[in-house]
Amino acid sequence: MDSEVSPKKSIIPEVYGQIVLPGAILIAAVLVSLTLIFTRGSSTGGSAQIGGDNQPAPVDLKIDKGDYVLGDKDAKVTIVEFSDFQCPFCRSFWSGAFAQIKKDYVDTGKARLVYRHYPLSFHPAAHISAQAAECAGDQAKFWEMHDKMFFEQSKLGQGTIEYGEAEIKTWAAQLGLNSGDFNQCLDSGKYSQKVDDDSALGSASGVSGTPTIFINGQRIVGAQPYATFKAIIDKAL
Repeated sequence: MDSEVSPKKSIIPEVYGQIVLPGAILIAAVLVSLTLIFTRGSSTGGSAQIGGDNQPAPVDLKIDKGDYVLGDKDAKVTIVEFSDFQCPFCRSFWSGAFAQIKKDYVDTGKARLVYRHYPLSFHPAAHISAQAAECAGDQAKFWEMHDKMFFEQSKLGQGTIEYGEAEIKTWAAQLGLNSGDFNQCLDSGKYSQKVDDDSALGSASGVSGTPTIFINGQRIVGAQPYATFKAIIDKAL
C-alpha cells in the first residue's frame, strides 16, 4: 500500500458477566472484520482483483499509435500496465514479476506489454518522470529510461524515494541521451498532455492505484507475485 492505515484499537468494557462479555467479544470481532474489509478495499497497491463469479467484464483497451509496446504486435496476449515511476509498488513489480513476464512471455512472442502512465498526485516526481520517459522515447530510449528510473531509485532504499528534475536529467545523460534535446523536451512540457490523457484513460477504465495491470482486459491490482500473472496469461494462451 502507498499509504499505511494504522490499526484501530478495540476497546471492550471490562464487564465480567456470562452474557455481557461474550456479546462484547462478538461485537468487537465483527468490527475488526469490517475494518479489515474496508482497509483492504481502499488500499493502493493492494491485493489482486481476479477470479471469482463476480469478476468484471474485460476492459477493452485499444493500443494507440503513440504507445510504447514490448513484444510481438500480433501476440495473442496483450498486457497493459498503468504505472507511476515514483510508486514503490510499481518498482517492486518492475524488479519482480515484470522481469519474469518479459523473459517468459514477451521475449518469446507469446505476449506484448504496453506501458501507460498513471502518476499519483501524492508522488511529486511522478508526472515529470512520465514526461521524461516520453522525451527519452524521442531518442528511441523509452524503455531504457523506464528501467533507469526504477533502477536508480532501487539503489537509494525502500519505500517512496524523493528525487526531482535534476536527478532525472542526470540519469538521462548517463544513458547517453543528447542532453540538450532531452532537457528542452522536458522543460517545454511537450508530453504533459499525453501523460494526462493516459491517466484519464486509466481512471475511465477503473484504475485507482498503481500498478494496475490488464491482461487481455482482465484487471489485476498491485505488485502481485509472478505466479498470479502466469496463471492468467497461461489461461489466455
